[in-house]
Amino acid sequence: MSVEYENMQVEKWVNLEDVAVHLSLSQDTVRSWIKDGKLPYYKAGKRYKFKISEVDEWVREGKIKE
Repeated sequence: MSVEYENMQVEKWVNLEDVAVHLSLSQDTVRSWIKDGKLPYYKAGKRYKFKISEVDEWVREGKIKE
């Protein structure tokens, strides 16, 4: 492996439950925001996946409105 690869920190993907806990929200609220296109997410099969850094950036940009 290259030195660059070994030094890279790869961010772990998290699931819907983890994002709900991270944002102190219910899972239903997170699902609603996904459905409304408010929250950045990816799909892996039938599951939603998130990068916490992207969710945090979304919050910092003030996009967290119900």
